[in-house]
Amino acid sequence: MGERGAAAQLRWAIFSIIAIAVTMAFLFPIYWSFSQSLRNPADTFTVAGFGIPWVNFDPTLENWLDQVGTPETTRALYNSTVISVSAAILALVLGTPAAYAIARFQFRTWKNQDITIWFLSQRILPPVATVIPFYLIMRSLNLLDTHLALILINATFILPFVVVILRQTFLELPVELEESALVDGANYWVAFWRVALPLAAPTMAATGLIIFAFSWNEFLFAVAISSQNVITIPVHIAGAVDTRGVQFWFMGVRAMVAVIPPVLIALIAQRYIVRGLTLGAVKG
Repeated sequence: MGERGAAAQLRWAIFSIIAIAVTMAFLFPIYWSFSQSLRNPADTFTVAGFGIPWVNFDPTLENWLDQVGTPETTRALYNSTVISVSAAILALVLGTPAAYAIARFQFRTWKNQDITIWFLSQRILPPVATVIPFYLIMRSLNLLDTHLALILINATFILPFVVVILRQTFLELPVELEESALVDGANYWVAFWRVALPLAAPTMAATGLIIFAFSWNEFLFAVAISSQNVITIPVHIAGAVDTRGVQFWFMGVRAMVAVIPPVLIALIAQRYIVRGLTLGAVKG
């Protein structure tokens, strides 16, 4: 084996070690939550190390049976699903035409680049700076502690992602296809609906999953706007604290339950996600 081959093997070994370390760093919180969910309260505070079931402690399903069957957990999952799905759909419905317009038309009063930067600036703004204005607006509309309030707020914050991501997607699509439709007698709406939108569908699916995850994990507005009727799963997880301290065994169950819906949706939409994220990657 020459020096070049030895160097290649060394690089492969280094990259493999880095990849394994990064993977373990991302997976360890999930493993920790799963391990905590299988412990009884005494084991939570006495088991040291990695807490491997059947090695460091005897696992139990009592925590799962206690938490999964409670109306609070079921209600939190229902609220998070309704809010996240509705906010994602609303953001896609509003953001997709806006992204197409910015990609295909030249605005005169405001330049297209300035409009895009304005959308990006919405993500730079700290959400905590808008909590009080949103609270006052929702209170004046009598929407506090309702699904509609959190749907509107979440859609407001994820809308810039839709516009920015899909604008780039429409820019990378061949405009000649839409021009051919216009020559054949179609108007701009038909060219958008029949030609551009189907081509951008994979990216829309990937974008939808990303913004769904953002809404699913949103905590600040959920805890500020909701009080009883629309408690979401992040707020429900944080609620595993009482006067005796943090109930890690219940928190582990709730965290694992919260992970299941996004993972299932990601697995179902995996084909579209890969196509959407790689759209334009090989464009010459």
